[in-house]
Amino acid sequence: MKTKTIAISGIIAALYVAVSLMVAPFGFTAVQFRVSEMFNHLIVFNKKYFFGIVLGVFVTNMFSPLGLYDLTFGVAHSIITLSLTILASKYIKGSLGRMIFNTIMFTFTMFIIAFELNLALDFPFFYTWLTVAAGEFVVLAVGIPIILALNKRLNFKTLI
Repeated sequence: MKTKTIAISGIIAALYVAVSLMVAPFGFTAVQFRVSEMFNHLIVFNKKYFFGIVLGVFVTNMFSPLGLYDLTFGVAHSIITLSLTILASKYIKGSLGRMIFNTIMFTFTMFIIAFELNLALDFPFFYTWLTVAAGEFVVLAVGIPIILALNKRLNFKTLI
């Protein structure tokens, strides 16, 4: 792996952690608005962002009140969903279409987090899935125009 790729991955991870911890009370509950989740959209520009995003999720979840549960389920959720988006990107043209797909996939796969919260805190599964999925959808939907605007300035495809 190139030094530049490692450095950019570290920056993405650090930004993910910093943004997550700024809104920490809203990032670990049954109604989650983890604003840093919009960084998940970087994957549609280049699959090399995978490592920075996953590292950011891992480090952020080290601060979670759910501890090992969040380290296991949260990181697995990101790995699975980012991988699905990478695979689907071969068949979906354009950044906007990929970002919409990414938003739908992350929203749907929040059942993994709902399952975690059911195990750890005995929250009702379907209701929790609805609440965490709604938060994820809002963050990622709002993130689409933000990431697209940043891409015009930074060109994420060639940045890493």
